[in-house]
Amino acid sequence: MDASSLSYSLELVAGSGCILNSEQRAALQTSLIIVKKNYKFNRVLFWGKILGLKEHYFIAQGRRDDELKDTQHFYSFNCIDWFLIPTTTTAMIEDVSKTAKGRFEGDPSFVYEPKQGDRLDGTAEESTNKVTEETRLAVTVHLINEEASVVPRGAFITSTHGVVHINRSFGGLSYSQAGKLEHFLHFAQPKTLKKKSLLEMAELNPALDFLDPLSEDIPKACCGWA
Repeated sequence: MDASSLSYSLELVAGSGCILNSEQRAALQTSLIIVKKNYKFNRVLFWGKILGLKEHYFIAQGRRDDELKDTQHFYSFNCIDWFLIPTTTTAMIEDVSKTAKGRFEGDPSFVYEPKQGDRLDGTAEESTNKVTEETRLAVTVHLINEEASVVPRGAFITSTHGVVHINRSFGGLSYSQAGKLEHFLHFAQPKTLKKKSLLEMAELNPALDFLDPLSEDIPKACCGWA
């Protein structure tokens, strides 16, 4: 949700139970403008809320010239004070997947105790990698962006220099297009696009088709079925 139209956007999702109280709304509208100015973002989005046992994490995303690559994430407990979420690495993802389980505590400094594993020869092996909840938060936000951030085809365009911008001329999908998965794209670094042949790439529009379409997703539970 863009900070400039936050109140309107929150009303659109209120029917699903995703709401914020009046104090949180007022705080967000003011604090996100400050974040945008201090970090020199082109725009700031309210990403969402992650529930914890002690406190809840409010997440914001700042975007600069490149809407896809040049982004940073922040978390807050009171919608006023914002803290930078560290950049996610492959090692962080592996450590979190092995260690952090269950609900969030709501404490960024909380350390998840490493679990004991088994070696191939049957002897015990204990992991020495400790994961803080801040690291788990960074990985969670990153994975949600990778797997669940979806945009309609045409909403974003890429320049000849590879910079992704908002398509100001995009007016939305037609009724028939909105019912087809190929007109919705993962707003993340493409994975399947790089595997396509030159013949398949020739049929694509480089300015619009630079992301992976949802129609090419293969659910893991469906592997092996005809």
